Amino acid sequence: MATPREIRRRIRSVRNTAQITRAMEMVSAAKMRRAQERVRAARPYAERIRTMIAGLSALGDQEAVAEFPLLEQREINRVGVVLVTADRGLAGAFNTNIIRRAVRFIRDETGKPAELITVGRKGRDFFSRYGQDIEAEFTALGDAPSMDTLRPIIGVAVEDFVAGKVDAVYLIYTKFVNTLTQVPEVLQILPITPPEEAMAEEQVRDFIFEPDPRTVLEALLPRYVETLVYQALLESIASEHSARMVAMRAASDNANDFINDLTLTLNKARQAAITREVSEIAAGAAAAGR
Repeated sequence: MATPREIRRRIRSVRNTAQITRAMEMVSAAKMRRAQERVRAARPYAERIRTMIAGLSALGDQEAVAEFPLLEQREINRVGVVLVTADRGLAGAFNTNIIRRAVRFIRDETGKPAELITVGRKGRDFFSRYGQDIEAEFTALGDAPSMDTLRPIIGVAVEDFVAGKVDAVYLIYTKFVNTLTQVPEVLQILPITPPEEAMAEEQVRDFIFEPDPRTVLEALLPRYVETLVYQALLESIASEHSARMVAMRAASDNANDFINDLTLTLNKARQAAITREVSEIAAGAAAAGR
């Protein structure tokens, strides 16, 4: 059995750890609230541009629309994957779940050679360790990335698709549902498949497009890809902070439970020591009385 001094030392160590995890929980909670606000603010824009793309595709000449490079459908022999993970750990199963989803998609669902564009250190480190072809890597984008920050990522994906190096590009990210639920998602971003919105054509029919709907659609298509990637990154950041907050709360609770167990063990050890000392004194007094 450990001595009282050793138990006290362990209690101090665990208490220090609990203070750290509690501080990390509070920081993650604040960052999560800001990330959630950015996600909610970006969603209406993403939905609107989706409706515009669908409406313009319906209004335009389908043969002419099909000639846009970003809409070109071809046989898939090689795929590109944009994988969004975190730069840091201590977020529970957040990184593990999204990496596992990417592995399953690349190995089982596509069955095609794949090249990777990684956003975040965790995905880069994992796939580098296992020899996966990584076309580009991007790290340290921060908690509030701008569209300018994302354009190099999108530029690599678009250039590879237009040049024919890959025949389709997929985005794998974590969708934020709520504080306790984050879901890995796979989204095809290239070639662009115009969304099928039931009322989209009617919603844009009253607009006047200059010079014409086809030119406007051609200008909007790259913005649409940027919007998809930007929205996915915001969703992933919100999911990361939520997962880290929950993980740190669980760690703090476990540390406090461990401190209680150690305190009980310490009290038992002290009681045993006192009982032993009393027994020794009583035995000594009895021996002296003889």
